[in-house]
Amino acid sequence: MVGRVHLRPTTDLPMTRDLYLAPVPDSAGAPGSFHRVHVLARLDGAVTRLTLPADIVVEWADDQGLAGTADLLAAIVRPRGPFAGLALDRPRLMGVVNVTPDSFSDGGDLASPAAAIAHGLALRDAGADILDVGGESTRPGANPVSIDEELARVLPVVSGLAAAGACVSIDTRNAAVMQAALEAGARIVNDITALTGDPQALAVVAARRCPVVLMHMLGEPRTMQADPRYGHVTCDVFDHLERQVAACRAAGLAVDDIAIDPGIGFGKTVDHNTTLLRDAGFFLALGGPVLYGVSRKTFIGKLSRGEAPKQRVAGSIAAGLAAVARGAHILRVHDVAETAQALAVWSAIGAPEPDAAS
Repeated sequence: MVGRVHLRPTTDLPMTRDLYLAPVPDSAGAPGSFHRVHVLARLDGAVTRLTLPADIVVEWADDQGLAGTADLLAAIVRPRGPFAGLALDRPRLMGVVNVTPDSFSDGGDLASPAAAIAHGLALRDAGADILDVGGESTRPGANPVSIDEELARVLPVVSGLAAAGACVSIDTRNAAVMQAALEAGARIVNDITALTGDPQALAVVAARRCPVVLMHMLGEPRTMQADPRYGHVTCDVFDHLERQVAACRAAGLAVDDIAIDPGIGFGKTVDHNTTLLRDAGFFLALGGPVLYGVSRKTFIGKLSRGEAPKQRVAGSIAAGLAAVARGAHILRVHDVAETAQALAVWSAIGAPEPDAAS
């Protein structure tokens, strides 16, 4: 017997899917080439995980009464267009430029706009394709800042970096900050609330037709790490992001302009985070670019020796490569040079072997 089960997550959002698919890459570094798929299916009152040949998964799902399989496969294999003018033919790096006194790993490091601009340009020179400017700490336990304070922190930095030709992202959940930053030269909006934190946010993004990063967060920063719970973390996060992608599409945004971020560390336990990294390929079925932000996150220290944030570079790179190996297109990182070096070596090793005659 197959029956749909609505396992209610703590977000109080109903489940919308019975089936989730992720490619099994044929070789390292080639998530777009696959002959098998990982399957998460709601069968007989539970989430079942299995692996099937790609050429029979549609027939299998039809036999189980699970709809939407062909659409999921089509979304996984569709070529991704450029995101903010950046071709996604290789992994891209988003460098973190925090202009906050209290961010979890680098709060107070950039005490002036000039220092922040210089740091951002150094990240660009080290290999960052996007510079993500944020003026409000969203670390666990953080309190919000006023919009005026956030604007005062970010606008000089956004305008300075944009004037230097950088591709700038504004990391904010406030529509007024989005609007002002876009007017100052930002090209991308990166919102930890997936455009749900401010009722005007979607309208701002839709009016500008600007690329957006939709991140999943359970709750809000001040309390998000207080015993987060899910029915099934991958399914619950997928369902939430799928609804937000649909809202953006309905507002006129193209699918290639809607990146998704599963929100590592935002209302997740260590087990939730490692599961979402292991299951990164499932989010390809949302159709757009997949972004992961694992840099210096607390779970790395918990899995290792309790290192302080700035001592988590190696673990950050390991987690980032795991996400890229499963199909992630963009990594949000603090340590750009180190990550760029790791990606260069990883990509070379994972490339298909040359023909014998070459």
